[in-house]
Amino acid sequence: MKILILNSSQIRELLPMRDCIELMADALSALARDEVHQPLRTIVRPPNARGLLGLMPAYRGGEQGAFGLKAICVFPENPSQGKDAHQGAVTLFSRETGELLALMNASEITAIRTAAVSAVATRLLAREDARELAIIGAGVQARTHLAALTCVRSIKRARVVARNFEHARRLADEMQPQFPFPIEPVRKNEDAVREAALIVTATSSLEPVISKDWISPGAHVNAIGTHSPNSREIDSATMAAARIFVDRRESALNESGDYLLAAKEGVVNPESIVGEIGELLIGTKTGRTSATEITLFKSLGLAIEDVACAEYLYHKAQSQNAGAWFDF
Repeated sequence: MKILILNSSQIRELLPMRDCIELMADALSALARDEVHQPLRTIVRPPNARGLLGLMPAYRGGEQGAFGLKAICVFPENPSQGKDAHQGAVTLFSRETGELLALMNASEITAIRTAAVSAVATRLLAREDARELAIIGAGVQARTHLAALTCVRSIKRARVVARNFEHARRLADEMQPQFPFPIEPVRKNEDAVREAALIVTATSSLEPVISKDWISPGAHVNAIGTHSPNSREIDSATMAAARIFVDRRESALNESGDYLLAAKEGVVNPESIVGEIGELLIGTKTGRTSATEITLFKSLGLAIEDVACAEYLYHKAQSQNAGAWFDF
């Protein structure tokens, strides 16, 4: 039995963003059709540890279904050392025998698929004429979201802001050669968000990084940075005003501080979540209903997204004789 090992550069080569967007649409549709078994993630959060460990298992049925598990550590201080905050592996197992098929770099899969899911949500929810993009955060996800959202909307300007202005300027300098529109670093969150029709929050903040007063009518927000019940990027006024969509309702109700803290203040309840992205894809829920309403996608990240990527990468690596194969 041979197993496949893929590093980050091999994953980038085998999983282009446009392909991943369609892959994520397919995976979320399968989730909405109940073709996926996925328990809530397990979080190991020792009181004095620098980070946490998340275990995210899933199983997908169908022609080429598989078992998969992402084991990922989240260390918020890593970016200050030039490392991704997410470190770990995605493992893929045969649904026929349970044998280990592959071990893949989780940071790269997470970076690509998270932005691809936001692109799916943006394609479904943002106005067709959305051209102005604001990104709060200057890390890995800021970079992949720039690439992803340009696949689904014709961006004419992007503004980037970070707690450290030099990080925003470095991102703009690094990414500008890849895009025909200007990428402008700005110093204040408000300066980035005002007039933006597309907004991405990709931070590790514990407190809101945007205010409802800054958001233009008809804007779409992708809130992707926080993933714990005690942290949030979105203020309660925005949560109350927005038409809210999630990747999975169960995850949002149990894990999303953006939702839970606003619910604690009494401004939202479970009915405030209009639907899952997969439900929009299969046509059981309705997305945007007017040109002026604010839509918001709260992303928690799902194991099925990782498993779908791993399965795709496994078969593509097989067909192209790519990656490293080892007896196991």
